[in-house]
Amino acid sequence: MKVTKLPIQILPSTHRMLLRPFIPGNPSHVDHILLRIFTTSKAQREKMLDSIYTRFNTGHEDIKSVFLDHFENVKDRLPTNISIDENMRLLIGAYFTQQYALESTALFNPSIVPHPIQDKEGVTKFILSLRAIGEGHISSILFMEGIIDQDYNITLKPNSPKIIEPKRTQHDYEKALFTKKANELGILTEHALRAIELLNDTFSFDELNNAISRIRSSNIYNDKTSVEESLNDIRLLALSNFTLQFSDNDITTRAIYPASPSQSNGLEDARFVKFVDDNGTCKYYATFTAFDGRTVMPEMLETTDFSKFTVSTLNGPGAKNKGMALFPRKINGLYMMLGRQDNESLYIMQSDNPYFWYDYKKLINPTYYWEYIQIGNCGSPIEIDEGWLVITHGVGPVRSYSLGALLLDKNEPWRVIGRLDKPLLEPSKGERFGYVPNVLYTCGAMVIDRTLILPYAMSDIITKFATIGIDEILNQMISLKP
Repeated sequence: MKVTKLPIQILPSTHRMLLRPFIPGNPSHVDHILLRIFTTSKAQREKMLDSIYTRFNTGHEDIKSVFLDHFENVKDRLPTNISIDENMRLLIGAYFTQQYALESTALFNPSIVPHPIQDKEGVTKFILSLRAIGEGHISSILFMEGIIDQDYNITLKPNSPKIIEPKRTQHDYEKALFTKKANELGILTEHALRAIELLNDTFSFDELNNAISRIRSSNIYNDKTSVEESLNDIRLLALSNFTLQFSDNDITTRAIYPASPSQSNGLEDARFVKFVDDNGTCKYYATFTAFDGRTVMPEMLETTDFSKFTVSTLNGPGAKNKGMALFPRKINGLYMMLGRQDNESLYIMQSDNPYFWYDYKKLINPTYYWEYIQIGNCGSPIEIDEGWLVITHGVGPVRSYSLGALLLDKNEPWRVIGRLDKPLLEPSKGERFGYVPNVLYTCGAMVIDRTLILPYAMSDIITKFATIGIDEILNQMISLKP
């Protein structure tokens, strides 16, 4: 098969920094830091601020905005009768700020989608998401922009050295859906239900907290431990559903870093897809895996502009394990999803709600030598004239990850009508070495005309691009039509 590997490479960088809040776990430690700042002379405080600005290569206004935001995190520890000027607020904010090198360890597992704004003739603009790993093996999602010309040459926009966290807000919750989610997760206990019953049909996070406090203080339960655990479970469920809003116009400054208890150890392998609704409106979804160090939780991002993201949990018996990928439109009036429910085979699901998944059935088993251990999807299915093209991954000897491909029937996507019996791509000698050896992987490709644009990660450290003709792929497939 003719595969063109482009010379472009995306490497991780230790120089791109995220400015994050720093809050010591012990409140008394916060008080001690504040006391030391207040006992420093004004002249010394001004020298300290000047030194901080000199060390940073971003504009003063950018860093001042971050410091002032982070000051807000600790201002409640200060007496209300103290007058504090802007320089003092900035210095306090600096002490409660930390830098984090998001991609210092690895940058890999790309997903590519068309940019929502196509304003350049003769080229296709795209957005590339990547999984970044930094200190502590914590994963987050970063973004890049680029263009593809008519000859399928790719040009990437340079990355900004600064990375800014978004504003996070808890969105309102629908009581019926929240109860349904709690029930699916097995946390709808008697105590949780009593708290939820105190709420209106639509409620805020603060209202949920107030309901929890009322149940907690009611003194009608003997087993206080089980009550506390139950109430904490529904609070954590609410914390896993929120909205992120970025203010910077440059998409390369945006990072989705763990922002809830379920994500505390990382967000893994976002599979972005441009979804077209029945009425023609477009939005972008991304399924990803949240990990708290013990439990894998499938979650989903939703956005129209890559500036505002809604983050929600996925629920139902079909929403488990890793590697869920949404089809780019409804089929026969239903949402469709691929997944891997058993750590081994590829499954297909359908639902009338993109956040709840019940019905699922096996689509295909590992069959060939390069996928004997496991088969899964490598991103959302791509609609072509002949059906749904699915890029797969297979795990073979020495836990080598190779890429394959399936073709699903367009109207009955649970029917596999074509399949490669040999890898589409497999690790070459020069691609076997890295953070995780012997791995080629992608989280999403796209088709322009009859050419597959395939970004892929090499051994979980470097991202590259390949182009492959759709006809080349289909001609190599084994027909599985009955």
